[in-house]
Amino acid sequence: MDLALMGRVLALRGSLRQRDNWDRAELDEHRARALRDLRRFAVERSPFYRRLHAGLEDAPLEALPTVTKAELAASFDEVVTDRRIRLAEVEAHLRSMTGDARFRGRYRVASTSGTTGVRGIFLSGPAEWAAVVGSYNRAQEWAGVTASPTHRLKLAVVSTTTAWHQSARVGASVSNPLVRTLRINATDPIAEIVERLNAFQPHSLVGYASMHRLLAEEQLAGRLRISPAAAMSASEVLTADTRRLVAQAWGRQPFDVYAATEPAGIASECEQHAGLHLYEDLVITEVVDEQNRPVPVGAFGAKILVTVLFSRTQPLIRYEMSDSVRLTERRCPCGRPYALLDAIQGRQEDILRLPGRDGGLVAVHPLVFHDALDRVPAGEWQVVQDGESLQLFVAGPGPGFDGAAVTREIRARVEAAGAEVRQVTWHEVPFIARMASGKAPLVWADQGVRPPAPPP
Repeated sequence: MDLALMGRVLALRGSLRQRDNWDRAELDEHRARALRDLRRFAVERSPFYRRLHAGLEDAPLEALPTVTKAELAASFDEVVTDRRIRLAEVEAHLRSMTGDARFRGRYRVASTSGTTGVRGIFLSGPAEWAAVVGSYNRAQEWAGVTASPTHRLKLAVVSTTTAWHQSARVGASVSNPLVRTLRINATDPIAEIVERLNAFQPHSLVGYASMHRLLAEEQLAGRLRISPAAAMSASEVLTADTRRLVAQAWGRQPFDVYAATEPAGIASECEQHAGLHLYEDLVITEVVDEQNRPVPVGAFGAKILVTVLFSRTQPLIRYEMSDSVRLTERRCPCGRPYALLDAIQGRQEDILRLPGRDGGLVAVHPLVFHDALDRVPAGEWQVVQDGESLQLFVAGPGPGFDGAAVTREIRARVEAAGAEVRQVTWHEVPFIARMASGKAPLVWADQGVRPPAPPP
């Protein structure tokens, strides 16, 4: 148990609660001040940003260059503000890391899986890590579950136990008498997952959206017998059908959480379920098109640019993430001052690009397939692009499942989007293959990186 971390997180929790009651002017003032401090720190301490922002010290945020994961990886030793840190040493630490081990006794290190083509490695000092943990604690609080000296929390996380994954890092660092944490690999056999959850009886259940769907079905079938006060879905698109199943299984709506390794928590739902509140006091999120221009509210962006206001060891200023999200003008009845997202349709890498009628390529968004497949009687599904054809894998098709009708609907929806597909075929499989991290993307684009082969 890290008592210093506990103290920092508890202090930050009080500050975050106060910010929830701010008006918009107070929030904007905080953001402007935090952004000035971050930019000044980055230029003073990071050779990379000193060079990148030269002559732009007084420019508005939107005039600054964007930064990609590949650029950060290539210039890692110049990006970090602790000039003793070297990438080779951090990578060696990652290879041998266990539990809550810290690089140089100070920095917690997390890594992305590299499914977008580049592996990202990110370090957090003590204050930064408290902000990471605090952002996830905020999601739990908004869902109505939190630990206190008078209420011990039992938290079950079904995702990955890989040591370098951020969720595993958070779990290892927050384990204490107030928070009992059970971590389960989503790749474990479902029967074993059910058995461990039944024995643990969590107050809060956190997991990938695909795992929530499976576990809700296990609950409805009577094999899983838990009564979580909150179900938190993260890291995958939470479809309307999965939301319905979770509500049916546990009598309450799941809470959608939007987070990533680089900024930690970005947005989450509150008790109103009116959309996902952006954590605007922690992260500035710009929804932009392919040319990094702002998109209108109500339109999906091609990607987002995040500026992590608490980042210091590895400043992130206008950092590109390939997530496609949509802002809404709607305000939440809860009164919190933060802007809302009303839809997340996945990463840019999840968008299929199929031949169009004019000979070019047409982008087909994942929502096209959600609309076609969310209502089919099946346990899980996954669409994988195979050149100009599509493969549909279906696990546990139930009575009334009509594969021919489903493939016809997929073809019709793809064509309605202006694209053409050579062939759509479906395959019944015992389960959907998962990535090493335990994720099971609903839509997998043909980007040269193939998902694990589904079981025969």
